[in-house]
Amino acid sequence: MSAVKPRLTTSAMIASIAAEGQKTQAAPFGHALSALAETRPDIVGMTADLGKYTDLHIFARAHPDRFYQMGMAEQLLFGAAAGMAREGFTPFATTYAVFAARRAYDFICLGISEEKLNVKVVCALPGLTTGYGPSHQATEDIAIFRGMPGIVVVDPCDALDISQAVPAIAAHDGPVYMRLLRGNVPLVLDEYDYRFELGKAALLRDGPDALIIASGLMTMRALETAEALRKDRIDVAVMHVPTIKPLDEAAINAAAARTGRPVIVAENHSRIGGLGEAVAGSLLRAGLAPRFRQIALPDAFLDAGALPTLHDRYGISTEAMVQTIRGWL
Repeated sequence: MSAVKPRLTTSAMIASIAAEGQKTQAAPFGHALSALAETRPDIVGMTADLGKYTDLHIFARAHPDRFYQMGMAEQLLFGAAAGMAREGFTPFATTYAVFAARRAYDFICLGISEEKLNVKVVCALPGLTTGYGPSHQATEDIAIFRGMPGIVVVDPCDALDISQAVPAIAAHDGPVYMRLLRGNVPLVLDEYDYRFELGKAALLRDGPDALIIASGLMTMRALETAEALRKDRIDVAVMHVPTIKPLDEAAINAAAARTGRPVIVAENHSRIGGLGEAVAGSLLRAGLAPRFRQIALPDAFLDAGALPTLHDRYGISTEAMVQTIRGWL
């Protein structure tokens, strides 16, 4: 009989996704942006009353003359960011993903994206990374921004990915939406020969039994799942896709073309409109038809509660992924 897990509670909006004893780095986004701003006087930091909760407070301490606190007014935040971009600045505007995707969509779409302005929209609490229920769980943000013309969509995996993505998206001329893991962020990609490249996917490990294609924190979970499955003599490949749009279709299709290997897309997002459907579309357009599965959040408003419990409930914890993939194989 399996041991009963202790009942978990959530007392804070922000919950760490790091496992006990896992390597982490504190506030990688804030530190990377602060360092970049030393040589880029055009960079400014802007937020809607969430500097501390998007790690932009690190930038604010380092560059107080280039930090703008706009208050609880996300539409104002992105309207002002558009104005700053028109004056030659490169604004990094932060809030929660739900507020950018839902509340300020029109301001980002028409004020920034249609005008091709150089604004970087950087948003915490992507997908199921908070236990505070549907009002704060951005389970459909990738679908929303994938559908917006002209904007790049980035979903980093860990602290290393975030640190390298910041200068890369700053160098890109045009609007970017980046999902943000904040606080003490796990560090996993340092163990692989990996470097973030905008628009490029990376095969982190190979294996003949299955191919897991993942983004964001689910790449970390996919790597943990692959290690766990080795004990069952199941050898799976893991491909990390940090840029959702534009999608690296060439790399994805090449990896998926290997015969006899099912393709499993793992994402911290609704199964509707995210990485899974983007990959499926790419495969069909290329004439590829491998066995295809998704590990994703349901098309539903999710529960509130302790984050580890919710990840188990909705199938995106490492343990749940191992059980699911073992069953498929």
